[in-house]
Amino acid sequence: MFYYLSGLRDLYRPLNLLSYITFRAGGAAITSLALSLLLGPWVIGRLRYYKIGQVQRAEGPASHMGKHGTPTMGGALIFFALTASTLLWMRLDNRFIWLLLGTVCALFAVGFWDDYTKLALKNPKGIPSRAKFAVQIAVALGVVFYLAAYPPNGSFDTSLNVPYGKELYWNLGRAYYVLAALMIVGSSNAVNLTDGLDGLASGSIIFCAIAYGVFAYVAGNVKFASYLRIIHVEGAGEIAVFLAGLVGACLGFLWFNAFPAEVFMGDTGSLFLGGIIAVIALCVKQELLLPVVGGVFVVETLSVIIQMGSYRLRKGKRIFRMAPLHHHFELSGVAEPKVTVRFWIVSIVLMLAALSSLKIR
Repeated sequence: MFYYLSGLRDLYRPLNLLSYITFRAGGAAITSLALSLLLGPWVIGRLRYYKIGQVQRAEGPASHMGKHGTPTMGGALIFFALTASTLLWMRLDNRFIWLLLGTVCALFAVGFWDDYTKLALKNPKGIPSRAKFAVQIAVALGVVFYLAAYPPNGSFDTSLNVPYGKELYWNLGRAYYVLAALMIVGSSNAVNLTDGLDGLASGSIIFCAIAYGVFAYVAGNVKFASYLRIIHVEGAGEIAVFLAGLVGACLGFLWFNAFPAEVFMGDTGSLFLGGIIAVIALCVKQELLLPVVGGVFVVETLSVIIQMGSYRLRKGKRIFRMAPLHHHFELSGVAEPKVTVRFWIVSIVLMLAALSSLKIR
C-alpha cells in the first residue's frame, strides 16, 4: 500500500524510496518485527487467560514435562504480523501477493482449527487427520492450478532449474505439477514435525526465508537473472518484501519462543510456514534448492519415516531413541538449547550452500 505513495514523489522527493524493493523489504521486516514484539505479551496473556496451553505426552522426553501448560497457538502472532506488513509494503497489483496470502490464510485456518479443537475444545485427537490432509491437498492443488494457468515464466513452466550447473533444465512435463503439490504438502508437514524444541522451527524458517528472499530479488531483476543464469520471473522481486516481513515476524516470535519458551506456535503457525516456503520455491523457479535450504526439515521428516519403517518391519526395533531427530539428541544427553543452536548452525550452512549456487553455474 505504501508503494503507491511513491506516485507523489514530485511533491515530496523522499517518497521515491517507496518505489524500491529493498527499501520496502526493510520496512516490512521492521514493521512485522515491531508488531510481533508489541502484540506478543497481549497474545500470550489472552492464551493464558483462556487456558490454551501445551499438553505434553507422557511418552515424550521427561525434560519436556515442565512445558505442560505453556501457551500455544502462538503462530497467530506470526500470521497477523506477516499479513499486516505484507499489505502495507507489497505492491497490491503484484500477482504473487494474493497467491501467497491465500496460501497462508488457508493453511493458517486448518492449523488454527486443529489447535482449537485439541486445546480449547479439549479433544486430544484434534481434527481428523484425513480432514487436515484434505485441506492441505486442496491448497496445494489450488496453487498448482494457478501456476499452470499463469506460470512464473512461460518458457520454463514445467521445467526445473538444476542448481550448481550451467543453464541445466529438466522438463518434467505434467509430472511437474504432481511434484509441486507434493512439495507444498510435504514442506507444510515437515515444519510441523520439526516444531518440537523452543525456537527450532521459527529460527530455521528465518534462514530459509533469507535464502529465498535473495533468490526472489535476483529472479525478479532481468539483468541480475541474466548475469547469474537463473530463470527470470517478472514480479518476483515483490516476494522478497513478503519474505522480509516473514523474517521480521519470526524474529519477533522467537523473542518469546526462545528457551525457555513463553509460547509455542502450534499447528497454527507451522503448517502455513512450511507450505509458504514451498510455494515461494515454485514461484521463483528454484524448486530443487528447497531440500537444500530446508535440509533440517527434510532430515527431521526422514528420521520419522525411518523410525516408523524400522518399528514396523523389524518387529518393534527402533533406529533412534526417539523421533523426530531432535528428540534423539535430547535423549542422548544434549541439552535442548544446544540442540536448537546446532540445528540453526546447520540451517545457516545450508542457506549459504544454496546461495552459493548463484555463482557455481
